[in-house]
Order: sequence, then C-alpha cells, then structure tokens
Amino acid sequence: MKFQPDDATGVNTISRTEGQRLWVSGSPHDHSVLVPWNGEVLPWDVSDPAALTPAHFERILALKPALVIFGSGTRLQFVKPALYRSLIDNGIGMETMDTGAACRTYNVLASEGRQVVAALILGG
Repeated sequence: MKFQPDDATGVNTISRTEGQRLWVSGSPHDHSVLVPWNGEVLPWDVSDPAALTPAHFERILALKPALVIFGSGTRLQFVKPALYRSLIDNGIGMETMDTGAACRTYNVLASEGRQVVAALILGG
C-alpha cells in the first residue's frame, strides 16, 4: 500500500508498506522498527506480539514520546498492559492497531508535530 504524506521537513514519514517491508523517509526496512517522529529509525527485535517483554517498551520510553502507536502485525493483537507499564507510569498513551493502520495513523500525528513513536511489528 502506498501512502502520500504531506512533506514535513525533519519528520520521519512512512511512505509505503508492502508485505514484510516498509519504507520510512525513502529507506526500506524488512524488520520490525521503532519510528520516532524525528531522528533515527531503530530496529526492534520482535517479530510477534507474543514475544514482547517489558524491555521492548523500555526502549520506546527512552525515545521520550508523548504517544506510541503500536502496530501489532498483519492483524490486530492487543498486549497485556503489564508489558507496557513503564509507558503508563510515565503518562505516555499507547494505541494498538494492525501495522498498516498504525503507519497511516503515525503519519497523521507526526505531520501535526506530535511527539509520536510508531512501534511496528512486521510479521505476526
């Protein structure tokens, strides 16, 4: 699926998803990633929501987002709040959706200047 985001200088945008690959600001990624509103896109060592641990969410916390959009893979899969307790304790909201919807939602929020991180699982 190809996206057509508005051009926001300095903001990471997800331009396209295709199977097990997505493009952030023109660069392809074929593994799960953390996409902050600006800065470096980071690999995220998880391929299935069932494999998530609190440490995975600690990495997100270090990026200091105001909001996290969690893409759970090809289908919507919720995770237990205990896993992302560190986000809750720091007043950081998290929304869960399938990865395609998460990409679209992230683009809208990032283009609005929000401090958002997309935590995207490719696979699952």
